[in-house]
Amino acid sequence: MKQLLLPDLGRQAATQFVSEHLRALTDGEIVGSPSFVGGSLAAREALARFDVAGFADRIPEVLPEPKRGASRLSPYLRHGLLSQREAWNHVEGGPPQDVERFREQLLWGEYARHWYSRLGSGSRTGVERELGPILTGKGWSNQHDAIGHQAQLGEMACLETAREELEEEGWIVGTARGWLASHWTASGGSWREGEEFFFRHLLDGSRGANRLGWQTMVGLTGAKPLAFNRWHVEKWAAGLCASCDLVRDCPIETSLSPRSFEQATAPLEARVAADIRRSAGPPTTERTGHPEVVWITAESLGPGDPAMRANPDLPVVFVFDQPLLARIRVSPKRLIFLVESLAELATERRLEVWLGSPTDVLSHRKPAVTYAPVPGFRRRKSVIAPAEVHPWPWMIEPTTGDLSNFRAWRRSVGASSPLAQAPL
Repeated sequence: MKQLLLPDLGRQAATQFVSEHLRALTDGEIVGSPSFVGGSLAAREALARFDVAGFADRIPEVLPEPKRGASRLSPYLRHGLLSQREAWNHVEGGPPQDVERFREQLLWGEYARHWYSRLGSGSRTGVERELGPILTGKGWSNQHDAIGHQAQLGEMACLETAREELEEEGWIVGTARGWLASHWTASGGSWREGEEFFFRHLLDGSRGANRLGWQTMVGLTGAKPLAFNRWHVEKWAAGLCASCDLVRDCPIETSLSPRSFEQATAPLEARVAADIRRSAGPPTTERTGHPEVVWITAESLGPGDPAMRANPDLPVVFVFDQPLLARIRVSPKRLIFLVESLAELATERRLEVWLGSPTDVLSHRKPAVTYAPVPGFRRRKSVIAPAEVHPWPWMIEPTTGDLSNFRAWRRSVGASSPLAQAPL
């Protein structure tokens, strides 16, 4: 393990930091996203710019960019630089249909956290084993080696535009995510490989939302699989088809036949949880000693982190998890986003940044930490044994109820949560 000298504020300093210290853990050119800057200040500015009026009608728009209705808040929500509740309150008083649609997206993100915190990750867990695809059919092409080099991808303007924006910006609108996912799976690709590609590149990439989104789009959670065709492109990306090399020979003139998957039954743990606190974390702060430092994770980088707020005088520690990063190899854009966020935090708090294993860095330092509802945190927490664990700031408190799909979850929490009262 190695303590790293914090960079100054700014894109150039963050880029240099990643190049010097993290290059071996990532692939590609060390450049940041041209459209997103890390940090809570950028998060607040993005929220202030967002006007919910027209959101319901414009959220599917891909092109031209000025017509897009997407809030572009997801990278900040994902890393705790902006809270779900702040975004929820920001749209209060807007046009009812737009407020409802935006809040429905926030609720889906909350549902994804509940789903992932309970069911976990990787092929060893029930959700992967039970909800994994079993092919019984195929689409129009099975020749591929990666989502970026799939047969005819480079010739199809809709898919190439989406892929380029994903790789260059670290973000694409939900409609374009659906195009890539539908094309990939209909063409014979494993949804797991596509999900991994998205996870590496998306600034808002979270295992919960990304994995659940892919399974939903390909029909593994009970929803109808997305049927991608030229009509979608012409409706939501005006003029793009006219620029395509395949404008007169479009392979998606009509819908690709969605892949057929064997009907899967959600694991029992999705329908009812025997011990919700095992996954959701403590309802109140747990203390076993006096903390010496505050440990922050990539789930909660903003100054509103509960453990930081409760311990304003303690130094803060962030660890770039070297073994994990070496395995998943997220894009340089995402690392630069994280470094920018840390550099800003360092102007307000005493901050240590380390490269190594979190358990090695923190096992003997008695940290205070905010519970992160992800499996990796639970494993590290059991070794580190924090002196103080603060509850995750859930927008809707987890229950033992049904998580097998979004509608079932809404029904299970609707009676107990005023935030979940928007119509199903």
